[in-house]
Amino acid sequence: MRTFAVSILILVVSLCAKADTNENWQDALGRMPLGKHVTELDRTNCIPLLLNAFQSNAVVKAIIFMPGATDELYFFRRARATLSSTNLSLADAIMALTNQTYIQADFCPPFLLLHNSGDALDPIAVVKHASTAAKLKGRIVPDHLLFNDCGWDDLRSTLRSKLSVGLRPFSNDPDSWHFYRHNFAAYGLTQWELLEAIAMSDKTTFTVHWWTADFQLDMRVGAIQPLKAFPGQ
Repeated sequence: MRTFAVSILILVVSLCAKADTNENWQDALGRMPLGKHVTELDRTNCIPLLLNAFQSNAVVKAIIFMPGATDELYFFRRARATLSSTNLSLADAIMALTNQTYIQADFCPPFLLLHNSGDALDPIAVVKHASTAAKLKGRIVPDHLLFNDCGWDDLRSTLRSKLSVGLRPFSNDPDSWHFYRHNFAAYGLTQWELLEAIAMSDKTTFTVHWWTADFQLDMRVGAIQPLKAFPGQ
């Protein structure tokens, strides 16, 4: 009888694990409240609201605003979404944003990427030291990470104790002056995934050496929806 009970327990656990694996990002983010009395998403509130609403879950490890999405909000100033209710989930807000603006959402496991058509969704990484790359892929960053409009120098300072490699360029280096500012929230990333999140957030590529991960501008350019008028007009 005890053996039968144990077998049933193992079966239930297995089915639950399978259900979690098959869950989509909409269901996972649908359990995360956006916040009360939010009626519109715009350049003043969109990114902090969505990033702060993100919670740890078994499907999505990070939400990343890519440079094209931040341009839609801050540079083009044409991303604005009206919300039909004041008691919505994070998934509801993302759906409204993607239905009413040029911002798109793509789940590229383990990341949910918010972007426009000008963003490249595949990060470029060059491995010069294989054992260092293997360590980065096997080590977890246990902390909750949230970067909202964060520059390279501040990001580098925050992550100094969380990575097995140093980030280059150094602080105040002119090579970083044209990196986009970082906007992402994450839970439970491996160190390698964290490097990928940085690259997708600030439009860079990276090269892994023995002691460092060196970031450079990603020069790929995609098609962007034309402006009907200059921002502010």
